[in-house]
Amino acid sequence: MFPPVSTFDWLLMLHITGAFLLIGGSVAAGIFNTFAMRAERPSDTAFMLRMVRPTLPLIGIGSIAALIFGLWLVHEQTEVKLFSFWIVAALVLWVVMGALGSAGGKHQEKTRAVAERLAAAGDTSDDELRTLLHDTRGNAMSWLAGLAALLLLIDMIWKPGQ
Repeated sequence: MFPPVSTFDWLLMLHITGAFLLIGGSVAAGIFNTFAMRAERPSDTAFMLRMVRPTLPLIGIGSIAALIFGLWLVHEQTEVKLFSFWIVAALVLWVVMGALGSAGGKHQEKTRAVAERLAAAGDTSDDELRTLLHDTRGNAMSWLAGLAALLLLIDMIWKPGQ
């Protein structure tokens, strides 16, 4: 009835599914983070930063799946070498994305804790929360992780140097 599906086809489907989870989770987390920064009340900020949490498994599973199935795809293909420029670039971007995302996530968790404390104590913002929400370094970590994920996607599509 249906033609058999090759190992390559399965691996490619699982690799692309991982990429969709990674990019989709990253976009959702970025949107919630943006809404948190623009919220007027600490309770709204805390809510938006709590909404980032469900995106983390998508990002994590997608990141790991894209890496594992991508490397397996390289192993399955004789014409693609592990040390091709685009594969090395992808691995470097994957590490950078993870490191920056982790640092940005710690900043968001600290901000969420302050927002929840203020929400419980009258729901009025203070200088500490405003400073955390607009901290250039803390926010840059998350946005640069998103940029690394986007560059990783671009690298996978165009495969420079191949």
